Amino acid sequence: MDIAQLIIQDLSEPTAPIQVWQVEAALTLLAEGATVPFIARYRKERTGELNEIQLRQISERNEYLQELAARKKTILEEITKQNALTPQLKAKIENCLSKTELEDLYLPYKPKRRTRATIAKEKGLAPLAEAISRLNVSKQPADLIALSAPYLTDEVPTADDALQGAADILAEVMAEQATLRAYVRNLFLRKGLLTSKIKSAYPEGTTKYEMYRNYQSLISKIAPHNLLALLRGEKEGILKVSLDFDETEILEYLLGTQLHSPDRAMRQFYTATVKDGFNRLMKTSITNEVIAEKKAWADDESIQTFAENLRNLMLTAPAGMKPTLGVDPGFRTGCKVAAISETGQFLAYEAIFPHSGQGKRIDAQKILARLITTHNIELIAIGNGTASRETDEFVAEVIAQLPKRSLTKVMVNESGASIYSASEVAIAEFPELDVTVRGAISIGRRLQDPLAELVKLDPKSIGVGQYQHDVDQKRLKQKLDETVESCVNYVGVDLNTASRELLGYVSGISSAIAHNIVTLRDQMGRFRDRKALLKVSKLGPKTYEQAAGFLRIRDGDNPLDNTGVHPESYGIVEAIAKDLQVPLQEIPQATEQLKQLELKQYVTDKVGEPTLRDIVNELEKPGRDPRAQFTYATFAPGINQISDLKEGMTLEGVVTNVANFGAFVDIGVHQDGLVHVSQMADRFISDPKEVVQVGQVVKVSVMEVQEKLKRISLSMKQSSKQEGASRQNSNQNHSSQNSSSQNNSNQNNAVSKKSKLVAQPAGESTDNSVDSPVSDPISKPLLKRRSTDKAMDKATDKAADSKFRDSERTILDPQMLKNKFNHRRP
Repeated sequence: MDIAQLIIQDLSEPTAPIQVWQVEAALTLLAEGATVPFIARYRKERTGELNEIQLRQISERNEYLQELAARKKTILEEITKQNALTPQLKAKIENCLSKTELEDLYLPYKPKRRTRATIAKEKGLAPLAEAISRLNVSKQPADLIALSAPYLTDEVPTADDALQGAADILAEVMAEQATLRAYVRNLFLRKGLLTSKIKSAYPEGTTKYEMYRNYQSLISKIAPHNLLALLRGEKEGILKVSLDFDETEILEYLLGTQLHSPDRAMRQFYTATVKDGFNRLMKTSITNEVIAEKKAWADDESIQTFAENLRNLMLTAPAGMKPTLGVDPGFRTGCKVAAISETGQFLAYEAIFPHSGQGKRIDAQKILARLITTHNIELIAIGNGTASRETDEFVAEVIAQLPKRSLTKVMVNESGASIYSASEVAIAEFPELDVTVRGAISIGRRLQDPLAELVKLDPKSIGVGQYQHDVDQKRLKQKLDETVESCVNYVGVDLNTASRELLGYVSGISSAIAHNIVTLRDQMGRFRDRKALLKVSKLGPKTYEQAAGFLRIRDGDNPLDNTGVHPESYGIVEAIAKDLQVPLQEIPQATEQLKQLELKQYVTDKVGEPTLRDIVNELEKPGRDPRAQFTYATFAPGINQISDLKEGMTLEGVVTNVANFGAFVDIGVHQDGLVHVSQMADRFISDPKEVVQVGQVVKVSVMEVQEKLKRISLSMKQSSKQEGASRQNSNQNHSSQNSSSQNNSNQNNAVSKKSKLVAQPAGESTDNSVDSPVSDPISKPLLKRRSTDKAMDKATDKAADSKFRDSERTILDPQMLKNKFNHRRP
């Protein structure tokens, strides 16, 4: 079976089976150096319209299978050197499909430290073990004392010593049998009970792990966040974690596979041998393997959650490229205010102290009014950190005193802004400015275009992860980098304004090439067309092919350069324009003609109807930005601190993080509240991401406030139906707008202004609508994938149960034992 067929076994769904030719095409394109965004967007005919998720799964599974093949080769070479490779063993190794199974097969031949079994062999007791095994298999009566007599030496003075040595050898043979290890591992995974206790040094109420003081859960049912919390607590020395199981069931099964003789002495011998082999050689190692396997699973779940949160945050709707004030609030140190232009360029900076007495407050009002007037400010971004609500009220006062202006103030999530302001990227961009000024600039730019600013940060510093420091850091970085790459190419990049960091995530463009693009742009001025990219140092035809379609040039020489139409398809567009008798520049106005276009007449060997549909969608709305329309939450006036909250209040907030157990919501009191998954809807919700996403504006009611512990319990139940309908409509609208799945378009600068929401008892309605989060073609299949994974897990468990229930006793072939005894590790 080739790699494509193996991959299909893991990825195909009954409702949408993937064909071998699709996987083979994807593997070929990846091997040629094509990126996932490029393949998904511009090679739909080659792959049968595989989406990004499927392509990345194919890539990851291919990498796993390649690593597995390399490991098989190494193991086969090692066993061959020991003259222990039989045709049967070779076939098992070549046919195994998992690294765990492979290592189980290799275990008996793997070099390791001296064991009790190797010591017994050195004393010449291997033939005795072989003789006992042969008598057991043949079910003959055995006088074990007499059988051991020929093996007594100075090193083995008694029969008990000889029999113990033989038992050590047989115990190791049993413990290293791949089928038995698989059985025990499967039983641990299905029936193991994970328990924890807080160590006696930590009295009740003194640790954050209080809920795990007397905790237990089937390891098969434990939630990812609970497992990661347990392992963290154990690592910190606070929790004692153990995996409990029915040892009797395991020992009975193992004895049934080893004991064949009805002889009483043989039963006693094998009972002791099996128990020793399990407790000494299997239990600890397999327990560690099982916990490691579940830890990897929990890592994957948490990393996936982080990636989805990051995607939703990065695809937050932009307020638009308008003159903006970025405000980094503060009490004692004052508020740092930076004015930036409609292109994100730094204009001016002031430090104001509106919270340091009436005199300074008046001065601050004058300074802020001057900045607004001088720079024709249209947007004000206020960081949501310390003093944010007080600063928000202060800014509202200033706006109210100004002549009628079109001004919008918005609270902006400033997570990571301080990290950015001290980063090498910020220093290189603003070497003469203070750290505080850089922070204010970043806050302002986040409102203008969140994606363009957030790419400058290490994704791990953005703060939308779950136990992100406890998961596999290499896998986390890979997944987050893929997520950022996907977001950037989904939206598209303005070639003439994009930063080096943003360009570095464009398909095919490395950091070095991104630097060269910016350098050439600084030297020659604006790019007038995409072909000019070929003048960039180190940017050759292959990179141009991968990148060109995702780069936009507004007001350039060719109107197609401001669309997602790839330059390789310009000839098709020109043919369409000619047939419609419409100049290229006027095609967007020919909407009705485009809708009536017969696409089949433009199909070629390389371009089919999927690509042609994408082209038409781009022509209808060139430069379209696929992100949702901008909206924002309005916090309730007078509710600035946790002490201002009362049970029953209905408030508006923004989802800041989504975890497996619920969602955190910023309601403007400097402490996010938690909406537990049980409080998200009137119906049962198993995954919070079914209801909410990071950046979503929601209505919540206050259930409980624990001021000392800084805990706020919230509920969305009173508005769950409205939330669901809003989310569904948003998804449908966004999906219809982006049927090409990777379309990129004009930035939508519309600002949806919302009235203030007054705190009121739960149950009373308001006129404020709740806007759904951004939806896109990549995030949509995620829930379906999770459901499929769960179904596959259940099917796997059922198959494993059947396999082990129906398995016959393992008969130890004497010749096989002889091979094992004679070809042991040094």
